[in-house]
Amino acid sequence: MIRFEDVSIAYGTRTVLSHVDFEVPEGELRLLVGPTGTGKSTLLGAVCGLVPHFTGGTFHGTVTVAGRDTRKHRPSELTDVVGYVGQDPLAGFVTESVEEELAYAMESLATPDAIMRKRVAETVDLLGLAELRDRPLSTLSAGQRQRVAIGAALTAQPKVLVLDEPTSALDPGAAEEVLAALHRLVHDLGVTVLLAEHRLERVVQYADTVALLRPGVPGIEVGEPGEVLLDAPVAPPVVRLAKLAGWSPVPVSVRDARRRAASLRSSLPEPPEPSPVEGEPLLSVRDLTVRHPGVTAVNGVGFTVGRGERVAVMGRNGSGKSSMLWALQGTGKRAGGVIEVAGADPSTLDPKRRRRLAGLVPSEPADLLYAETVAAECAQADRESGGNPPVSCWDLLCRFTPGIDPAAHPRDLSEGQRLSLAVAVVLTAAPPVLLLDEPTRGLDYPAKAALATRLRELAEAGSALLVTTHDVEFAAEYATRVIVLSDGEIVADGPAREIVTSSAIFAPQVSKVLAPARYLTVEEVRAGLA
Repeated sequence: MIRFEDVSIAYGTRTVLSHVDFEVPEGELRLLVGPTGTGKSTLLGAVCGLVPHFTGGTFHGTVTVAGRDTRKHRPSELTDVVGYVGQDPLAGFVTESVEEELAYAMESLATPDAIMRKRVAETVDLLGLAELRDRPLSTLSAGQRQRVAIGAALTAQPKVLVLDEPTSALDPGAAEEVLAALHRLVHDLGVTVLLAEHRLERVVQYADTVALLRPGVPGIEVGEPGEVLLDAPVAPPVVRLAKLAGWSPVPVSVRDARRRAASLRSSLPEPPEPSPVEGEPLLSVRDLTVRHPGVTAVNGVGFTVGRGERVAVMGRNGSGKSSMLWALQGTGKRAGGVIEVAGADPSTLDPKRRRRLAGLVPSEPADLLYAETVAAECAQADRESGGNPPVSCWDLLCRFTPGIDPAAHPRDLSEGQRLSLAVAVVLTAAPPVLLLDEPTRGLDYPAKAALATRLRELAEAGSALLVTTHDVEFAAEYATRVIVLSDGEIVADGPAREIVTSSAIFAPQVSKVLAPARYLTVEEVRAGLA
């Protein structure tokens, strides 16, 4: 169904893909993996014709989909064959409301009205979009937009679905629903799915095969998920746990790993409980309320965050996490309540002082980037931070995602690289309170580990950190405390180990495999065995 024949793609002097040969047969779900910046998005773009028709660059080789050469057919000529969902769904929307967007592709293909209505209704039920059906797209959260984009691709009933990070903005429950729907499409209707994802713990158990791109290595490695991921530079916790325990063949699902973990569970002591963080309060919130037209996003929330605390805020899409974060930073409007950051209300300060008091990395990191090059962006961040920050923006960026070209335009970076740059820009000011909205979208496991390490360093230096995230593995690595929001209200607040191990939704893979022992990460298991 999809065939790559000696494909090489370069932009200027930078080679993105080199001598890629592989084939995806009809009715297969293939997972594309690799570290950030190895060319996954470029490869997916070549399948749907965006590369090279809209990106330019130098293209060698042949890509065919259902027999059509994508260099000879523009994306508009492939819409009946290929459905594509990119990393930024908002950039791909062409209408104003959810229902219009779901119908747009079918209208372009002149689908009869009766069939259009039927498919829209089926897609709404399949992806849990009933409550959003009449909503303007501009009012949706990032996760809600992602589900709408996937639905818009499904309604045209293409033979091939190409998905770039389809669960990156989804909460764990919504991600399971979307992946289960894709699994049904593959097995019941024979749809071919090529999917790139960094949160491998969510999707690898659904994959028939895995294709691995290694940095700086020509070609592509294709094989069984466990075999490919065992020695890959990126692998989910369950595979890394299998490697530590010496299990063979390598399990890729929690079920298979748990069946083999009996002896490991019996040999492990209970993990040590971390000492509670009892720093002075840096962030105080009382009765915070945020309203948007027709909805109360945050309803009477109150809590404090002390110096040195690392808090993860979790909850389903639309539960009010981003609205709360913007209100805490002072830019977002609030309908009521009191917020104090280091003794001041950030909403009363000018933007420059606000940035040094409470730094915010938004869920759309490109909103912070406006310079022509990465180097200029970093230089500006250093200047705005007083000219001599504790750690320069460029050094921070190299810690998160090494190898980025300083002369590259920020808009030409991958989603993960762009996010790393935005995080580095905000961290350069070293604000006492740091707010991050879904900071791990598009980041591979090494980059997330580097981010968690840097956040721990900031906390140890006296900062208070508040991160909204759907990434349970990152929360297990980063957080000392977890707050769970539901419908704008706090439903759980406590030590991270206590909250996540008692939840079927927010528990990390290691916790599920080794329960009732309350281990969270592979490194904790390694320490326990030692």
